[in-house]
Amino acid sequence: MAANRKTAQAPSEQGSDRREQLLAIAGHLIASRGYSATTVRDIADEAGILSGSLYHHFSSKDAILEEILRSFMGGLRQRSEEIAAAGGGPLQVFDELVRTAFLTIEAQPDAVGLYQNEASFLAKLPGFEFVAEEGARIEKIWQDVIQEGQREGVFRADLDSAMTYRFIRDGVWSTVRWFRPGGRHSAESAGRNFLKLIHSGLLQD
Repeated sequence: MAANRKTAQAPSEQGSDRREQLLAIAGHLIASRGYSATTVRDIADEAGILSGSLYHHFSSKDAILEEILRSFMGGLRQRSEEIAAAGGGPLQVFDELVRTAFLTIEAQPDAVGLYQNEASFLAKLPGFEFVAEEGARIEKIWQDVIQEGQREGVFRADLDSAMTYRFIRDGVWSTVRWFRPGGRHSAESAGRNFLKLIHSGLLQD
C-alpha cells in the first residue's frame, strides 16, 4: 500500500514552485504592458492572490524584476561562454551563438521581451547595474568571435566588429516582437534562415 501512495511534496518545494509561477506571471505581464504600467496588484490579481500575499515571496516589484533578469542574463552569458569554450573555429562558434539566441527566444520569450523593452530604463535604475555588466560580457564573447574570424580570413575584415555585432544583435533579438514559434517557423528554421542571410546575403549571384 505504501509503495502506491504518492509522495507528498515538501513545503519548500511547493514554495519554490509557487515562486516560479509568480515569476512567470510577472514576466509575462511586464513584457506585455511594460514595467511602469504593471503593478504589484496586477501580478497578484493574475496569480489569484491578494497583493499582500505576494510580499511573502518577494520584497518588492523591483525584486521580482531583478530575479527574472539575473536568471535570464546569467543563463545566457553562461551558455555563450560554454559555446565559445567549446571552440571549433569562429564560424562554428558564431553560428551556434545565433542558433542559441533563437532557441532562447523560443524558450523564454517574456524574459527576452522584457529585456528588449526595458533595457534603457534599467540602465538608470539603482541595483540593476548587473544588466549592463552581463550585457557587456556577452557582447565581448560575440566581438571576440567576429574579430577572430576577421583575423583568420573567415569574416570580412573591412567591417567594424562593434557595429557588425550590434546589427546582428538587434536583428536577432528584436524578432521576439513578431516571431511566434509554432507558426510557419520553429526557432531552428528561423535561425537557419537568418544564418543563410548572414552567410550569403540577399543578392543573387
